[in-house]
Amino acid sequence: MKLKKIIGLGLSIILLSAIALTGCAGSDKIVIGSKDFGENILLGEIFAQLVEAKTDIKVDRKLSLGGTFVCFEAIKKGDIDVYPEYTGTALTAQLKMDVIGDPDEAYAVVADEFYKQFKIKWLSPLGFNNTYTLAVTQDVHKQYGIETFSDLAKISENLVFGAEHEFFDRQDGYDGLIEAYSMKFKGEPKKMNVSLKYQAIGNGDMDVTDAFATDGAIKQYDLVVLTDDLGFFPPYYAAPIIRNSTLEKHPELEDVLNVLAGTIDDAAMTELNYKVDVEGQDVAVVAKEFLNERGLLD
Repeated sequence: MKLKKIIGLGLSIILLSAIALTGCAGSDKIVIGSKDFGENILLGEIFAQLVEAKTDIKVDRKLSLGGTFVCFEAIKKGDIDVYPEYTGTALTAQLKMDVIGDPDEAYAVVADEFYKQFKIKWLSPLGFNNTYTLAVTQDVHKQYGIETFSDLAKISENLVFGAEHEFFDRQDGYDGLIEAYSMKFKGEPKKMNVSLKYQAIGNGDMDVTDAFATDGAIKQYDLVVLTDDLGFFPPYYAAPIIRNSTLEKHPELEDVLNVLAGTIDDAAMTELNYKVDVEGQDVAVVAKEFLNERGLLD
């Protein structure tokens, strides 16, 4: 009996040790997520490669996880630890607050509210402002000579509008835009997956769409970006956001990810997006080239 007890005790100790080691291994891993469009996926991959190069932390990628609300719920629940977010999205879609036009003030407000309400920290902005805008075809631009949202409003009843589903569910989306500029488009707006909207406007199925200022497809389809002359859309500066609990386990992540601060301006992000979304280059390859060019993997 004594021998059996000793053997049993030994097995218990081995089992407990294995569980402890498994827990330690798990604590050395983080999950980096992204939304389901090219730019956000690329940023998530840049974050992941940088963490892998500069730390001993293993990275589990959950890129192209879903839209804004899917990613936001995932980070709040702890399903992911880090993902790229935009100040304007956080302000209006997640915090349900009014537009703040000043970029620094908008960042300060979302950083403060996320920390207090959700225990999530905003790290330093990456540098570019991927604000929402409106884009029209060259034919529309030549026919009507429009340059601003207000110009568009005057002839909007002649044009078909289309956008991704999420644009119709946001405070800074379709309904607010229509009200702010007194627009009235032709027929019902077309709603579609984000991956289809540029094909639709390129094929002539619609005349106007929402766009992000750094979308590579603007260049691909030779669209004309209009000026938001009333300042309806807030600034959308991109930054990594991370759970406080993750930073408590891995405080080095803040310094590692903050080396990206100010390294990507609008032109650089547009070019990166063009490589991925239009030329079809591999996201991991484009991310690595970017980090190497900036000397961030040395």
